[in-house]
Amino acid sequence: MADDDPRAAERRARFEAMAPGLIEPLRRFLARRTDRAGADDVLAETLLVCWRRLDDMPQGAPLPWAYGVARHCLANAERSARRQVRVAARVATVDPPAQTQPGPADLAGAGDERLQEALARLTATEGELIRLWAWEQLTPAEIAEVLDLTPNAVSIRLHRVREKLRRILRKSGAAPGHEEATEGRTP
Repeated sequence: MADDDPRAAERRARFEAMAPGLIEPLRRFLARRTDRAGADDVLAETLLVCWRRLDDMPQGAPLPWAYGVARHCLANAERSARRQVRVAARVATVDPPAQTQPGPADLAGAGDERLQEALARLTATEGELIRLWAWEQLTPAEIAEVLDLTPNAVSIRLHRVREKLRRILRKSGAAPGHEEATEGRTP
């Protein structure tokens, strides 16, 4: 709808004239049925439904109709909360993975300290990229989904950050990643 559409302007004016008279009664209605935060969320959802279904709303006495909408929105919110509790309970009972890759807090030893220092020299984005690749073992396509980038951009950035990390580690005297310090050389 365009801003100069007379139907849209009339619809908006109708809602703006009616909404202030609904807000406080609906807030009290919901506050008696749920907690304050829940009441505010359901009130927002109720007003959204009222806006969407403005043409269905009775002209003379919209409050009872809005109470019905609020009741349905509250029921939806309660169902959603129950589903979240069930999902959380299921997740809490799941066993942790049998094997995990060490994270930054698990690293120990002189070589690992150099790796920590090298990672600290990367930007936050570069560090996250290398961690997703090395520790989470994600593919460039999966990393792209996490970081909201294209797989091609991730591949390019990953190549650059791996090279940068190699240079930093070589300067510090540590072996970069999974490579031996003498790789490609004869002793």
